[in-house]
Amino acid sequence: MSRVRADEEEYWHSSKFRAFTFDDEDDELSQLKESKQAVNSLRDIVDDDDDDLERVSWSGEPVGSISWSIKETASSSTSSLEGRDSILQKGSSSYAAFPKQVSSYSLSSLFKGRNKLPSFQSLSDALSDTGVKNYAPDLRRPKAEYKDYINDWSPKDTVRRMQRGKVCSLERFRSLQDKLVLLDEAVAGHDGNVITAVLIFLKRTLRREILFRELEVRQVALCHLIHFLKETGEQKLLLDLLRFLDRTEEVALSQYREHLNIQDVEKRREFLKGCIGLPFSAEDTSHIQDHYTLLERQIIIETNDRHLETSGESEMFRKYPRKASILNMPLVTTLFYSCFYHYTEAEGTFSSPINLKKTFKIPDKQYVLTALAARAKLRAWNDVDALFTTKNWLGYTKKKAPIGFHRVVEILQRNNAPVQVLQEYVRLVEDVETRLSLATKYKCHDVVIETYKDLKDRIQLTAYKCKVERGSAEEEKINSILNNMQIRWKN
Repeated sequence: MSRVRADEEEYWHSSKFRAFTFDDEDDELSQLKESKQAVNSLRDIVDDDDDDLERVSWSGEPVGSISWSIKETASSSTSSLEGRDSILQKGSSSYAAFPKQVSSYSLSSLFKGRNKLPSFQSLSDALSDTGVKNYAPDLRRPKAEYKDYINDWSPKDTVRRMQRGKVCSLERFRSLQDKLVLLDEAVAGHDGNVITAVLIFLKRTLRREILFRELEVRQVALCHLIHFLKETGEQKLLLDLLRFLDRTEEVALSQYREHLNIQDVEKRREFLKGCIGLPFSAEDTSHIQDHYTLLERQIIIETNDRHLETSGESEMFRKYPRKASILNMPLVTTLFYSCFYHYTEAEGTFSSPINLKKTFKIPDKQYVLTALAARAKLRAWNDVDALFTTKNWLGYTKKKAPIGFHRVVEILQRNNAPVQVLQEYVRLVEDVETRLSLATKYKCHDVVIETYKDLKDRIQLTAYKCKVERGSAEEEKINSILNNMQIRWKN
């Protein structure tokens, strides 16, 4: 019983730590020196000549490989834990006498690659070892990069560094005066990216009233901010800025642009109706009114044509099915659509081309071009002829084109008009050189022959004879003209 009690007292009073004395540092330093000498002395034991030989463990894995290092580390950790548990269970006071088993491979060694068996190194040797390739990334930031955050850069230096693409923190500019000096330096640098970056910083750190007031006297920065808000779609802030600047027309135009984001046709029509009362200029107000009227007209036409197309009542829609809806289309597209599907309708209907021309005051040239393209696409040559036929007060008919007959010929040729139709309009071209050029290009032989006859140019007519087919009607016509003794040729 006394023996057990003595063992317990010895266990509780024993300790592996010692009290502090001034000789501890010398003892630890001497122990460190002895350990270093012992480690360095191991180099003499290891034979360097065997470094070229590949060493393997009992499991067949190369010594020094990553897999072998992991196993060695795991086994050493397991053995040390088992030894510590067994000693604690026994309650022996000689726990400190057992040396701690430490593997020569640490976790950091797993990230280093060697071609040879690693030898024991001192701390200085390990730090000076340049043959070791470190696979672990260096997560520490270089000290030079901290200068952007810790140095007290002036506004001018900050702008210069931003122009060079350096990362600069603007948070240290806290006072209003410093921020305005920074903005002025950015404007003086004539770099749009830097100006925009400073404006974003000011927009985030200043109240709107202060920002708007200071930008009012800085027009360059103000233009940059307005453009930036338009690009980013910050409509509310943009409208507040324009109202502060008393730009009523720009406010109205900004609100009008909102219709582009409305997909529903009925909602867009109601929105445009509300935009008519905004403070636009007189010219812009008429455009907004026309836009609203056009969309209202398109809704009516689309509803009726969709019904005719689905029911199959109209032969026109069965022969030429629609490729797209007419809703939200431009005015010229709507006019082409009406000339294509509703050309013969009375003027009183909403889909009549004449009604569209009068309602929206379409010029004659635009109307003729659009109607000609639509009817030529349908190969309705009678409608094309009626489009250019006019009557004078005496009842005589005459062909007249506000766009010039040379453009009429080009449009007809693009729509594969027959030669007879082309010749009729090539003859109406007033300029002789243009007429000959078009007639030769589109092989209107009769026009070329008649033009050379009118010019009394025997040489050109004889040369053109070689371009027509031998034995054709055109060749016979040229021969009869050349043999006509009543014509006084110029050459």
